[in-house]
Amino acid sequence: MTNSTETPRRVLLEVRDVVAHYGRIQALHGVSLVVHEGELVTLLGSNGAGKTTIMRAISGLLPLTSGSVWFDGRDVSRVKAHRRVSDGLIQAPEGRGVFPGMTVTENLEMGCYGRKFESRAAHRERQDWVFETFPRLAERRNQMGGTLSGGEQQMLAIGRALMARPKVLLLDEPSMGLAPMVISQIFKIIAEINSTGTTVLLVEQNAQQALSRSDRAYILETGEITRTGDARDLLADDSIRAAYLGVA
Repeated sequence: MTNSTETPRRVLLEVRDVVAHYGRIQALHGVSLVVHEGELVTLLGSNGAGKTTIMRAISGLLPLTSGSVWFDGRDVSRVKAHRRVSDGLIQAPEGRGVFPGMTVTENLEMGCYGRKFESRAAHRERQDWVFETFPRLAERRNQMGGTLSGGEQQMLAIGRALMARPKVLLLDEPSMGLAPMVISQIFKIIAEINSTGTTVLLVEQNAQQALSRSDRAYILETGEITRTGDARDLLADDSIRAAYLGVA
């Protein structure tokens, strides 16, 4: 619980009553959520719950039927996706989306594409920081992205997003298709990134890893938010454990 003497953290991202469709199929039914500066917030749900759809709506890749998306104090509902990226709303997409014919270094440089106003020295400093965060990528900096393992590609996708200096980092299913040991490593890195001050909205269905490292969480079911609260409290909830951890 927040101490009454603490200064409330400002809201960086807010989704207000968002409704979205794919053709005639309604995918989101009035979804609302808030992410404060410095938080790591998880949006938890099973396959088909609408998690990727809400990420696409936040990123500007899916038009809203109604509702609004607010970022850093302004309504960005009609702002193009690339403009949201330039403003600091950065997504590492589901499926990683690395450029297979480019080296690791070239993939990372693509993360700077929308920041042409920065100096080459600033880009190099940021790249050095990413390599410090992901030593495995540093070891493979001249290797083609398509030849990396699944875990390494996920690291590269996150590293590329970090090159754009996100105010809010959107992570869509970073554990998908990875071995348990690699999943644990990825989530440890996500927590470390958040601890350095990067605000994170994480979409996941791995409840144990996500909730144990998050501040707060929302439960999404068939396009609606059905629960919200402190992440640790939700992790301890018997109904959540039964639904997402297989614990009756």
